[in-house]
Amino acid sequence: MTATESRISSPTVVDRQATGLYVEGILAGLVGAATIAVWFFALDSIRGRPFYTPTVLGTALFQGSAGLQNPQALAPNFEVVLSFTWVHVLAFLLIGVGASRLLGLVELDPSFGFGVMLLFVFFEFGFLLASMVFAEPVLRGLTLPEVLVGNLLAAAAMAAVFWRRHPRLVIRP
Repeated sequence: MTATESRISSPTVVDRQATGLYVEGILAGLVGAATIAVWFFALDSIRGRPFYTPTVLGTALFQGSAGLQNPQALAPNFEVVLSFTWVHVLAFLLIGVGASRLLGLVELDPSFGFGVMLLFVFFEFGFLLASMVFAEPVLRGLTLPEVLVGNLLAAAAMAAVFWRRHPRLVIRP
């Protein structure tokens, strides 16, 4: 057996670390997606319209603004809710894996931490700006403060997952 063959058959420390980062990112993404889903489900249920938010968002995503002429009149459509939920979860999984990989980079060089924080702030404000500019019909059905609070709750939940896994993470400017 050659040295090359033994490296192929046994995982290296780097492979395990990369796998751990992906698992951590998937966990954080699932927690973030669940947090915002529970937030909007609670708000919708209090108003007596469960699944209203994913119906509005799914209608906007799959049918465009034509389906949102009168968002208050939309009845829950479970096919739209389920389809939107899959897209929503996949988006959060991608964000979670990306954030986890960035935190892995910060662990190797803490000076990258400030850039990661700036990226997060830019991402949040970019989301809000895009929501206000491109999702005007959606915001007729949902209020911006609800969307903002849900987004911040999801970010905080994901940050808690990362903080538990990296309690001594150092960020330097």
